[in-house]
Amino acid sequence: MLGIHVICVGKLKEKFYTDASAEYAKRLGGYCKFQLTELPEERLPDNPSQAQIDAALRKEADAILQRLPKGAAVTAMCVEGKSLSSEELSRRVTDWAGQGRSQLCFVIGSSYGLHPAVKERADLRLSMSKMTFPHHLARVMLLEQLYRAFKIAEGSSYHK
Repeated sequence: MLGIHVICVGKLKEKFYTDASAEYAKRLGGYCKFQLTELPEERLPDNPSQAQIDAALRKEADAILQRLPKGAAVTAMCVEGKSLSSEELSRRVTDWAGQGRSQLCFVIGSSYGLHPAVKERADLRLSMSKMTFPHHLARVMLLEQLYRAFKIAEGSSYHK
């Protein structure tokens, strides 16, 4: 069974995010071996300098890179990434699985994004939209889109 590992920087606090995330994680369990890893977000002062942000992103990147599954196809979620339709994401997931990739890993950074080292390691840089979303909402959106990708692949009416 295909393994999907989502690595997120930052912990969900709001009940509506945790409930939605848990629901899609449960649904994904019927299609893949799903794993979610939450990593702590580095603490920064209220008005951090760019150097402080860069240092925090580097520490987060080190933690992320240590947890990437060996041989996984890695997708970095970042605003400058490629935009895919739901159908295109479904094809990408199916193609990776067909190429013998047993693990797919999606990475969501902190509120300041991802360090370039994580983006460089990625097989795909994926953008949800040109709009800005809270990274906690991005997690729920990603999980829903992964679930939708499996539903599209099976020909379900979920995706209309």
